[in-house]
Amino acid sequence: MERPAWAPRSIDISVPSVSRMYDYYLGGSHNFEVDREAARRAMEFMPGLPKIMQANRAFMRRAVRYAAGRGVTQFLDIGSGIPTFGNVHEVAQAAHPGARVVYVDHDPVAVAHSQAVLEANDDAGVVAADLRKPQEILRSPEVERLIDLNQPVALLLVAILHFVEDEDDPYGALAELREALAPGSLLVLTHASYEGIPLPPERAGGAVDVYEDIRNPLIMRSREEIARFFEGYDMVEPGLVAMPRWRPDTAPEDEDPYAFSGFAGVGRTA
Repeated sequence: MERPAWAPRSIDISVPSVSRMYDYYLGGSHNFEVDREAARRAMEFMPGLPKIMQANRAFMRRAVRYAAGRGVTQFLDIGSGIPTFGNVHEVAQAAHPGARVVYVDHDPVAVAHSQAVLEANDDAGVVAADLRKPQEILRSPEVERLIDLNQPVALLLVAILHFVEDEDDPYGALAELREALAPGSLLVLTHASYEGIPLPPERAGGAVDVYEDIRNPLIMRSREEIARFFEGYDMVEPGLVAMPRWRPDTAPEDEDPYAFSGFAGVGRTA
């Protein structure tokens, strides 16, 4: 397999990446055949996976506009993935010129592309780090340069927590991040769940098995388990709901049934 010029030498292009699979679902071009093959296998069980990813992105954009409308001008996007149209910095800076954004990811392709996209943007930066190590994120030079932790921050965890296993203590990582944020900060979150998927759980489980096979387990948590991530936050109306039902721009009834898979919500610290 020939290595494209945009692919860092350090990555193994024979191993699927959830970040590049996500890019493929969204119609992006920064993925390899190994990623497309894994994504197509998952879609054999859940053909609506691209619709779920599109609903994730649409929710993220609405939540960023909501945060900017509340006067929040700092955004920390952990698990940001490969840049696609309508990124956080584009939405935030359109709503609030000068808004500052830091993207965090541990995928080298996502980091490299984010750096290229942001090369001329002094108000946005990229950190190569892992959600499971919050202090590495909080103490990184880019966060220290761009984010004032004494002022409200919108913390985005969109479609990332379901890749963190319980043994890695995602609840502890979120508590650590929450403790570092000023009052008035927001948590913007989406998470996969069997609840809402228009398929029997055993069939949806086939797609989950694909992620297990590529050694990136997809943890399908219940609504109650997902709600625990918001401990210490006051939920913003309408609460923890299916993605199309969170402050929609268009009638949710017009959405594809797969868009209602999993949950989305925004919380605010007191």
